[in-house]
Amino acid sequence: MKPTSTPHDSGKALAETIFALSSGAVPAGIAVVRVSGPCAGEALQALAGALPPARRAAARTLRDGRGEVLDRALVLWLPGPGTATGEDVAELHLHGGRAVVNAVERALAELPGLRAATPGEFTRRAFANGRIDLAEAEGLAGLLEAETELQRRSAMALAEGALSQQVGEWRDRVLALSAQVEAVLDFSDEEDAADLPSSFRDDGARLAEELDQWLARPRATVLREGYRVVLAGPPNAGKSTLFNALLENEAAITSPIAGTTRDVLERSVAVAGIPFTFVDTAGLREDESGDDIEKIGIARAQEQLVRADLVLWLGEEGRGPTGAWEIDAKADDQTRRAKGEGALALSARTGFNLDRLRERLMARARDAMPAPGEVALTERQSALLEEARGALAEIGAAGDPLIAAEHLRLARSAFDRLTGRASTEHMLDALFGRFCIGK
Repeated sequence: MKPTSTPHDSGKALAETIFALSSGAVPAGIAVVRVSGPCAGEALQALAGALPPARRAAARTLRDGRGEVLDRALVLWLPGPGTATGEDVAELHLHGGRAVVNAVERALAELPGLRAATPGEFTRRAFANGRIDLAEAEGLAGLLEAETELQRRSAMALAEGALSQQVGEWRDRVLALSAQVEAVLDFSDEEDAADLPSSFRDDGARLAEELDQWLARPRATVLREGYRVVLAGPPNAGKSTLFNALLENEAAITSPIAGTTRDVLERSVAVAGIPFTFVDTAGLREDESGDDIEKIGIARAQEQLVRADLVLWLGEEGRGPTGAWEIDAKADDQTRRAKGEGALALSARTGFNLDRLRERLMARARDAMPAPGEVALTERQSALLEEARGALAEIGAAGDPLIAAEHLRLARSAFDRLTGRASTEHMLDALFGRFCIGK
């Protein structure tokens, strides 16, 4: 077996054999320990006595190096490269007790050439071995973090290659345009020098327009963090009561005493499968307060107004931020000064019109979210598509074929970095560090 090396040396690390619990946290009914690398078959033989037929589950008694029985398990032998990681893989389907899993992991660690996997290392090997590209890996990361159906479906589309296939098609079209430029450059020193075909700029413009359409889509940020709804208004306007009602729990302390909420409270929830982040803020007032803590709370509330996707304004009508929804929050109080017809009158205490507010919030958030199953671009992906679009937009104005060729090269480079054909090590570390151990 090969000697071990540090997991941070990527070249050497890929030559090692790694193992980890790849199923849910123990205790559980079944625990799956995965082994991947050049020594996976030898490790399986060491514990199970012999390799089972490839890709067929077999019952085996697992023993450690001293011959002690570890478990009676189902084992799988999956020779590479047709595996999830592109390497030889062995899977041990154990009884899911902590002691069983710990004993098997100790036995594996005692074998030469094996070490415990680091977070995301199985998926990183799949990327390094060409089983997935970078965009698909980002989709897998999104699947691990998905908490709502919208998040799951968008991440699944990315993981299954929807964006990668589209980028590949765009890249092929850029290569075709580059070939046209190269043909012109090849004849540039001859008497019958060719010009770029009339369709060249039109084809480039159409490609740039397609990128514009993708860049206009809702971003993954709103899908990941939830549609951000900030409740704002003066002290004692009913913000915390409405906040609790929307969350359906007592997250915020409510009191008839003005200024009870003195900091920002955030809670993420899913409403009918749509992710939301609701934010309760300190009461806003124009008069100078001598309370330094309250001043800090007001400053933080004002910061939240800038970050909000939508503000529910519970203060005096017309005094809220531009685009805020006017909320008449104390409809059960007959002594209040009611807002005009454009406001939504409700009562968080009695439940009056709360369902109507939720319906309106869901409709607004749904419009801001990607369609079910549609890829939502991450900030990294959108930045690279913007870079490619900018380069393609320049070829229309490029009179010199050499300049056009350079813009096409820049577009192709952006596409390559998006899918991982060209990428930097620190960016890969950041991505795969989001994964759990065993994935």
